[in-house]
Amino acid sequence: MALDDKITGKAKEVAGKATGDEELAQEGKADQLKAKFQDAVEDVKDTVGGIADKVKDKLGK
Repeated sequence: MALDDKITGKAKEVAGKATGDEELAQEGKADQLKAKFQDAVEDVKDTVGGIADKVKDKLGK
């Protein structure tokens, strides 16, 4: 789930910065980017689905 990745990612980033563990901080940033990408994919799916529904309605199907 994207929200879990956002929360986990932010926690890793903060923990990494607090402890000087750059690898952990970068892993956290990567988790957050993964979550943003997942959100974007879901937005595209929703948009395409909406467009498909409108096309079906226009064609009367």
